[in-house]
Amino acid sequence: MTPEGRPLALREVPEPEIGPADVLVRVSACGVCHTELDEIEGRLTPPSLPVIPGHQAVGVVAARGIGVRDLAVGDRVGIAWIYSACGQCAHCLAGAENLCPEFRATGRDANGGYAECIAVPAAFAHRIPPVFSDEEAAPLLCAGAIGYRSLALTGLRDGGRLGLTGFGASAHLVLMMVRHRFPNAESYVFARRPEERAFALELGAVWAGDTLDRPPVRLDAIIDTTPAWLPVVQALQNLEPGGRLVINAIRKEEGDKAELTRLDYPRDLWLEREIKSVANVTRADVREFLDLAATIPMRPEVEIYDFVDANRALIDLKLKRVRGAKVLRIA
Repeated sequence: MTPEGRPLALREVPEPEIGPADVLVRVSACGVCHTELDEIEGRLTPPSLPVIPGHQAVGVVAARGIGVRDLAVGDRVGIAWIYSACGQCAHCLAGAENLCPEFRATGRDANGGYAECIAVPAAFAHRIPPVFSDEEAAPLLCAGAIGYRSLALTGLRDGGRLGLTGFGASAHLVLMMVRHRFPNAESYVFARRPEERAFALELGAVWAGDTLDRPPVRLDAIIDTTPAWLPVVQALQNLEPGGRLVINAIRKEEGDKAELTRLDYPRDLWLEREIKSVANVTRADVREFLDLAATIPMRPEVEIYDFVDANRALIDLKLKRVRGAKVLRIA
């Protein structure tokens, strides 16, 4: 996708039909995520095209199937990346529906939230706490929920030291979570742009430097939220023995993949350092995070675009013109 590109086309499409276990949601806001760039640029190919992207949708229930009991018309709900899972496989039964072989993703396997209406299984729609506006709630559904899962996977404890590589929508919410859940922990941020580093310090990071900089101490865990490989190699060099790097990215870009050849086993991986990926989210991740965010209460930094400016929002995201999260105002 080039700065001049317009990969999305605005079209009139029929209102989606709903089944007996579904709800029809009239969308008011939808977050803009790097995953949309992965789809557009071919790193994450939808099974069929065209498809409506967007997996951070907030709106109100406009209709419900005859079998829906837990949601009523007029309820405000959010729709996250997890559109559905089988509910019967070993992963689902173990509470790991994010690993389900039949996992379906909103905006990839089913039409998403860059639309006026979206149909979704009612069991995969999430009530939005009243403390949030629609625009504030949208990035919580992905950037926040995947950040919540990423933080859990780090194993961070109060008093520990956490690194955040990249400081966009997800990382700035993780930093807010850390301050609330682990008040004695320290956060260190690695970001290329001075504006991102300044923003991190505003939010309570104890140190902020460039991706290539060395922090003053080694870190217990690092969450990488970038699409590049260089931060992976650099992060491993900044971990304590036994430290963990959690990669919060559904795909990595190919541009700097050669950086992996710089990995040095005794320096970067020995002494039980480890790498763990984050795969999707569960409904529990989304709902637990929404409850936590409402308790804090968390106020995500959002930049709002009109629905018709979706292409411009994606270009700005591609060019790293980011402070917090980007959200489309649909209605």
